[in-house]
Amino acid sequence: MIDFLTFRVGRLLFALPFGIFGIIHFMMGREMAGMVPDFVPGGIVWVYLIGIALLGACFSFVAQVRVKEVALLLALLLLIFVGLVHVPGVMAETPNALFNLLKDTSLAGGALFLAGLYSEEDEDENDYDEFT
Repeated sequence: MIDFLTFRVGRLLFALPFGIFGIIHFMMGREMAGMVPDFVPGGIVWVYLIGIALLGACFSFVAQVRVKEVALLLALLLLIFVGLVHVPGVMAETPNALFNLLKDTSLAGGALFLAGLYSEEDEDENDYDEFT
C-alpha cells in the first residue's frame, strides 16, 4: 500500500499542479506577460511557451514518458524563474515574491528528486511498473 501511495499517488499529486499552472498560463497570458523581465524579448510568447512546457511536464509525469529528462528540464526552468523573476521580486519587495521563490525552489527540488528516482530505476534496472 505504501508503494502505491509513493509511486503512483505521489507522482500524480506532483504532476497535477503543473497541468493547472500550464492552463493558467493560457487563460491569464496577458496578465502574466508583465512578469517576464524587461530584458527578455517576447513577453507573452514566453508565457505561452512556458504554459506548453508545464502541460508537457504534467503529461510526461502522468504517462511516465521520459520522466527523468523532463524532470531535469522542469527543475532548470523553475530555477530560472527563481533567478530571473522571484529574486528580483523579493529585492523589490513585490507582494508574494518570497512565497513564489520558496514554492518554485521546492518544486525544483521535487523535480530533481523525481529525476533521481527515475535515474536509479534505470541504473538498478528496478521495475516500478507494478506500483504505477
